[in-house]
Amino acid sequence: MKTMYLFGSAAPPVIQSAEVIASARERGWDVCLGLTPAAAEWLHDDLPGLEKLTGHPVRSRYKRPGEPDVWPRADVILFAPVTANSLSSWALCLTSNFVIGVVAEGIGKGIPVVAMPCVNAAYAAHRRVERSITELREMGVTVLYGDGGFVPNPPGERHPYPWDIALAAAEAAVRHDPSAPER
Repeated sequence: MKTMYLFGSAAPPVIQSAEVIASARERGWDVCLGLTPAAAEWLHDDLPGLEKLTGHPVRSRYKRPGEPDVWPRADVILFAPVTANSLSSWALCLTSNFVIGVVAEGIGKGIPVVAMPCVNAAYAAHRRVERSITELREMGVTVLYGDGGFVPNPPGERHPYPWDIALAAAEAAVRHDPSAPER
């Protein structure tokens, strides 16, 4: 069984984590859930159930020196939803939180990383958002944004988040590709 690290920032679609985990497990994934500190706070009451669903601790902080790793090695990292803050922190390698640290390091380790932002049109108008997406793509991250991914909506409006696109992209990222570098 392949392992997916499912990471989420504090954006409304993170509330659907249980359904996404169940869907990924139905597709044959062992799922480990990581959350930014704000997302962990949003899901605080759901964390015990999410741990039971995944069979792994939900992580939102770095382990202490000497603590053992509690998750298996990732075959893919799916970071969705990704807020503007997380996108910019990641692109700038500002690794003050666990999730950003793991995805930043994942690039260097050659772990396939798929990201799908969740930003409204007002955030999307800030040039740092587009620059961060461009930088991450240049580093080999599959960023599902724009046509074929997440399309920003006006502030205050919620449109269905395309989780099916994100899961399909994560699956595609780990299919055998002879031109892919060894991990």
